[in-house]
Amino acid sequence: MSKRYRMPTGLSRIARLVVLSAAGLLFVGCQTLGYYAHIARGQSALVLDRRPVAKLLGDPQVDPKLKARLALSQQARRFASSQLGLPDNRSYTGYVALDRPYVVWNVFATPPYSVDAVRQCFPFAGCVPYRGYFTEAKAKQRAQQLKADGDDVWVGGVAAYSTLGWFADPILSSMLRWDDDELASTIFHELAHQLIYVKGDSAFNESFASFVQDEGLRQWRQSRGLPPQKGRSEAMDDGFTQLVLDLRDRLRKAYAQGGDETTLAAAKQREIEAFRQRYAQWRDHDWPGQHGYDAWVAAPINNARLLPFGIYDHWLPAFTELFHRSESQWPAFYTAVRTLAQQPFKQRNESLQTLLDAAQKEPPVQAAAP
Repeated sequence: MSKRYRMPTGLSRIARLVVLSAAGLLFVGCQTLGYYAHIARGQSALVLDRRPVAKLLGDPQVDPKLKARLALSQQARRFASSQLGLPDNRSYTGYVALDRPYVVWNVFATPPYSVDAVRQCFPFAGCVPYRGYFTEAKAKQRAQQLKADGDDVWVGGVAAYSTLGWFADPILSSMLRWDDDELASTIFHELAHQLIYVKGDSAFNESFASFVQDEGLRQWRQSRGLPPQKGRSEAMDDGFTQLVLDLRDRLRKAYAQGGDETTLAAAKQREIEAFRQRYAQWRDHDWPGQHGYDAWVAAPINNARLLPFGIYDHWLPAFTELFHRSESQWPAFYTAVRTLAQQPFKQRNESLQTLLDAAQKEPPVQAAAP
């Protein structure tokens, strides 16, 4: 899951997917008037509380540390448009100081014996595997309703989200908890959503935006004379993600065997406990002394908690291959991506699979400097 919002558990790749999975939150289908009103109030508050970054940078009363972070965000914002070919608009030129740790909370749900999401469909964003709320209390209330219906549920805090260009998305105080690379790359990721977005195809959208984020960050660091990022944390995230995806596959096969509820429940717990054992063996063998994932593994695990893993960067190597074939030129790459975006879902997946197969057969290629 692409990548790198630092959390206490060390789930940098995984958590950033949750962070970025709120794209399209605004475009509710009027499922209930109360939910629509909640969303309208939440977005309106952000619009009303937004302050231009340029004015904050010139205000002597503003904390110098905040000024430094905001100044860096504007450098990254300009780089995104001038060097990465991303939209040049008012997004990320305003700032909102939140009174809470997250801007929204996403509620994920699955049936008790399925690893497929209970999907939520919105007019503009299409169908996504979550439903977002601007308050934790409302998210938990919704989670309790779903749980009472028998679903597995998981609630995840979200530090940033995209309105896909319908509003000028601001820098949020919740985003400033990240380091400089996280802050800059998130701006690249979200602006990529504004550039190209396919309704209802989360895997395509997030993999594309994650590639832009990764390659954009590489070029951003290079432009500032910084060395390439160290890969240790990302390698751990990748390894852990594969363990979780393996668990999800095992659960899918177990549920497919059928049986009564007692049999399915026992198989579910058996696979989860086996996962915890495999995790401990992997950690001690490959990453001795590293315990960043221990708390996540020890906490209750259900189907819904597995949903963010692997969904949003499934096609990431395919986009890397496409960028290579585009001679590492952003305009040519975006043209090729738009061609994919215009294809029907099945044909698009077949095209991406061809790129993915080619990427897996070839040694990794370092993208050329622009």
